[in-house]
Amino acid sequence: MISKLKHRIRLRGFRLSAKLMITYVLLTVIPMWLLGYVSYRQYTKSIEEQIGEYMPRFLVQANANIKKHMDELSSLPELLFNSDDMIAILRRDSYRSRADLNRDQFEMNSYLARTYLNGNNPDVIGVFLLSKNRLFQSTKLSYSGLDWHQAFTSYGQDLKLRTNVKVILPREIGLRFIDNVPYVLIMKQIEDVDNRKNLGTMFIAVRLSFISTVLRDFEKSDKADLWLMNRSGEIIYHTDPKKIGTFDDKIGEYPILNGSFRERGEDGPRLVSVNESEDLGWVLVHSVPLEELTERADFVRRVTVMVFVGVVVASILIFALFSLRVTRPLKRLSRLMKHVEMGQFNVDLQVQSKDEIGALANSFNSMVATIRELIQRNYHIEIRQKEAELYALQSQINPHFMYNTLETISMAVEEGEKEAVVEMVTLLGRMLRFSVGNKSKFVTIAQEVQHVRDYLTIQKFRFEDRLAFDIAYTLEADGESLYTPKFVLQPIVENAIKYGLEARKGLELHIAVGEEFGARSGKRDLVFRVRDNGPGIPAERLEELERTIREDALAGRDSGFGLSNVNARIVMLHGPDYGVQLHSIHGIGTEVAIRIPVTTASEIERSGHGEERNAREETRNGNDSHLDSR
Repeated sequence: MISKLKHRIRLRGFRLSAKLMITYVLLTVIPMWLLGYVSYRQYTKSIEEQIGEYMPRFLVQANANIKKHMDELSSLPELLFNSDDMIAILRRDSYRSRADLNRDQFEMNSYLARTYLNGNNPDVIGVFLLSKNRLFQSTKLSYSGLDWHQAFTSYGQDLKLRTNVKVILPREIGLRFIDNVPYVLIMKQIEDVDNRKNLGTMFIAVRLSFISTVLRDFEKSDKADLWLMNRSGEIIYHTDPKKIGTFDDKIGEYPILNGSFRERGEDGPRLVSVNESEDLGWVLVHSVPLEELTERADFVRRVTVMVFVGVVVASILIFALFSLRVTRPLKRLSRLMKHVEMGQFNVDLQVQSKDEIGALANSFNSMVATIRELIQRNYHIEIRQKEAELYALQSQINPHFMYNTLETISMAVEEGEKEAVVEMVTLLGRMLRFSVGNKSKFVTIAQEVQHVRDYLTIQKFRFEDRLAFDIAYTLEADGESLYTPKFVLQPIVENAIKYGLEARKGLELHIAVGEEFGARSGKRDLVFRVRDNGPGIPAERLEELERTIREDALAGRDSGFGLSNVNARIVMLHGPDYGVQLHSIHGIGTEVAIRIPVTTASEIERSGHGEERNAREETRNGNDSHLDSR
């Protein structure tokens, strides 16, 4: 106990670098040695189990593909029924002369060559048709080794195959094509569909290259063998062409015909996977040496040993690099934080690591970027607000507007309409007070609508019957308790009057204020809709306007300026889910929808615009006092 305590105290007295070195060795060298040994043993064991599981599945799929191709080949004899002339030849029982027989043989042989050899199946190398002691044939390759009339006596008219198909191997008949091309014969009897009589037997010689195509990408290893044989062990196809036609004398010793098992081969233990096709009676076999399967595991073992030794040797270097990697970013972080304290926010801590130091650097960069973005955002909001106020003020006091308003007042004085004069002067004064006196970014819905109503009323005095408007509320809450960014309606209304009266003798404006469900925001939104019966906007111009609004291009005091300014301020205040939307039909009219979130006074306070409360109170009090003076 005392020795352990002394050892613990002695370890505590070590330097941090020594503690890290000891910990590094204990947590790296020994675990890596154990991990490498256990991994090698488990990997070699699991490889055999995995191959034994999924290799039979591949064999099942390969057998299915072979069966599918054989079914396609088995349907080839049916092509005879596409020609009535060929069926008529097969129905003939006798001939008056040798010339008639030769003519039929020529026509049938030509049809066989044209239909089967020159068709869409390149695997067919020969077609033979026995019918009533007649032989019709056509081949791509020359052949030898048998007399058709003697070799196929057992396959003649008396064989009751009916419509079934039989596959004949070369060993059964002795037929050999030039260069010993591997093949199988597909035999099927031709039955007359009209009288159910047997017209003959067709033999189609099929090159086994289609099996190579099916198994082309099945196994890439040079040491692995793959072959196809019947239940007797006769090899129909083999990756080694020399073994085609030989026998696998071990088929009787196979413990299973569907699955995997180990076998002792000449080159050591092998893993054998087999699958039997019940339809064809063929067995597909895959055999691979176990050392071939563990070749990668042996490589991993050698690499692991080398890495193990290299890690032990490089421990000191890793420790030194680790120390530098930790201390250098911390020093840079300390230096940059001093710059931030002095108000310099254009700093960036570049750390490429993904560890805690990298996370700390990313958090620092994110914090500085957020502060910088908030400063820029507030700056842009102030700029937009000042631009909107300046634009509204310029629109109200520009010489043309003032001239038209004063001229309208003068005409009303001459006509003795004192009430109209007082009302127009009151409205003009209230609009100027709203534009100049209110310094806040937000106003109540009632204030914003009242400002637009004043503007439209002055325009109504000027244009009289040419202008008609109405304002409808569908709000669930009071307009005094909900807030909106300032000057979002006047630019839209001003555009509608300007372009509507230029093209129409009379203009109707409908302004609706209500709550709607927002597809983007997923909640209830506040929507202003300004609809007119003006000339509308052509599709090309509408697309250009929408692009201009999205790109926030300030292009002067035209419609693009007002729409872009309103949209940009809403997006900066509330995000991209809100803003201005245009809907127009050329020749019918235009609707502009302004979508903002439902905002209350408490939400404005929480969002950081609490300093505007006094300005809103000032505007409300000013408007009320002005109404009282009226």
